[in-house]
Amino acid sequence: MKRSASDLHDLATRRPESLEAYWMPFTANRQFKKNPRILVAAEGMYYTRADGHRVLDGMSGLWCVNAGHGRKEIAAAVAGQIAKLDYAPAFQMGHPGVFALAARLARMLPGDLDHVFFVNSGSEAVDTALKMVLAFHHARGEGGRQRFIGRERGYHGAGFGGMAVGGIAGNRKAFGTPALAVDYLPHTHDPARAFTRGEPESGAELADDLERLVALHGAGTIAAVIVEPFAGSAGVLVPPKGYLKRLREICDRHGLLLIFDEVITAFGRIGAASAAERYGVIPDIVTLAKGLTNGTVPMGAVAVRPNIHATLMAADLPEVMVEFAHGYTYSGHPVACAAAHAALDIYETEGLFGRAAGSAKILEDAVHSLRGLPHVVDIRNAGMAAAIELEPREGRANERAFEAYLRCFERGLLIRTTGETIALSPPLIATPEHLGEIVDIISSVLKTLD
Repeated sequence: MKRSASDLHDLATRRPESLEAYWMPFTANRQFKKNPRILVAAEGMYYTRADGHRVLDGMSGLWCVNAGHGRKEIAAAVAGQIAKLDYAPAFQMGHPGVFALAARLARMLPGDLDHVFFVNSGSEAVDTALKMVLAFHHARGEGGRQRFIGRERGYHGAGFGGMAVGGIAGNRKAFGTPALAVDYLPHTHDPARAFTRGEPESGAELADDLERLVALHGAGTIAAVIVEPFAGSAGVLVPPKGYLKRLREICDRHGLLLIFDEVITAFGRIGAASAAERYGVIPDIVTLAKGLTNGTVPMGAVAVRPNIHATLMAADLPEVMVEFAHGYTYSGHPVACAAAHAALDIYETEGLFGRAAGSAKILEDAVHSLRGLPHVVDIRNAGMAAAIELEPREGRANERAFEAYLRCFERGLLIRTTGETIALSPPLIATPEHLGEIVDIISSVLKTLD
């Protein structure tokens, strides 16, 4: 059935007639469809609900809309690209935007992370990085290095590889034996350091558990270590000072590759272009997504150091043979590249990474003002991200935080919850007034919870 432009606009701005056909991701579908939360528009710091009420975005959508909603520069770039070149084959073909974007990301990232492979999401970025690692060791004659070291409570996407190295048991238990050999470092959250502002002063020694895993499995069997610089999806678990540097040192000592999953932390979230830059630690591989296009078009990327790229390019193969047998139909899609270029322009011209570094202290002071309110057992923050952990109700895990989520939405605020933790990740354009309003609403909600 052909629809007119007005029909399409009406379809996008009213409550759906039926909710049954759509199987929603990472959602309590039964609960949602009894009382749906439908968003129909967004601009700046706000969403608009189907009933016309505005909702302050305390989560940058889903950790991704770093420059705020409705950016006309991105919309114009996307429309122009669709009109000029809507699609180009990703295999054996290229287009100007993708080469320019790869070079631009290489300049943005610290150190020598100067070769970039494009994908469509953070999950794909992680699975791609894991395959790169295995291919790298195979090409060097060390094919026995097949074990990965993840971290408890880490999240690395929903693909089979990312699910295996992720340290959240609930994301794996229904899907059988992991596809990879994996062991896990302990997480960095210590309840004894509750209400720490920023990075805990102690705890770097938690990285030393990697030495135990090396001794247990043998360095020659371990391919790489993968961690989020701070664990976002588990509730903003912040690394202790010196922890990431110590991981780097241990990896170097035993010939292990180090992967930073920066799907959340890159593009200003931590007050810098990347957490690698912010913490002064250069990994061998970085995964990117979310803020890369300001959440407008699905896109991810994997950046690697020269030795990894050069090793795979030097494979003993005829020149016409593919060196790395991996990729996606939409890798480096022209429209996604246009959105990414426009987003990066905004970040640069508006100085949003530096602005985020300045706003981080305001967010820190605001969220820590919640200490002492009912049920609050910890508050954590890193850059423009924060978490308020609540005491669970006896025998009813996750219920209290989810109730806070629903009540915040009713009062015009979008937050996220993970377990019993409220997570915040506001757009980098947030003013002190926006941050104050976010915390005021959370405060008022917490005071109503039993």
